[in-house]
Amino acid sequence: MNDAATPSPARPVRPVLDVWCELQCPDCHTALEDVRALRERYGDRLDIRLRHFPLPKHPHAYTAAQAAEEAIEQGQGWPYIEAVLARSEELGKRGDKLLLAVAGELGLDTEELDTALIDGRHLLIVDADQAEGKAIGVTGTPTYVIGGERLDGGKSQEGLRARIEEIADRLLAGQD
Repeated sequence: MNDAATPSPARPVRPVLDVWCELQCPDCHTALEDVRALRERYGDRLDIRLRHFPLPKHPHAYTAAQAAEEAIEQGQGWPYIEAVLARSEELGKRGDKLLLAVAGELGLDTEELDTALIDGRHLLIVDADQAEGKAIGVTGTPTYVIGGERLDGGKSQEGLRARIEEIADRLLAGQD
């Protein structure tokens, strides 16, 4: 997911933090606090992008990724992603019904979201993210990539935010 505007030629390209995630993952739910803190700390100076990496062990993750892409289309990407991640355990029990309920709670067009899931209009984005993740060695979620460094949060989140901040600060300092 990337809902950031294209930078103008006068503006430097922002450093990018790719967060390889899946919305049914309990570890990604735990990592949500760190992602929120990073978004708050860096604002628009750091481009934080959610990248989809649905795992086979979570049967609703692939559909949830498509729903997140539709939420992005409707202008509610991060609120939707955060709301679904906050209910990742419930997603495992309710599946599509939860995805539509969350969309309704956020005021999204639930009929359009349902149609998007049926017609598969966001499949290519999800598949491309997953293929790219596999190509760079992502095996689980959450996994972070910043400044060419891959950090695996699936084993432990301990110290990862500090490491991400260290890399982001270094990248931002290099722009001055």
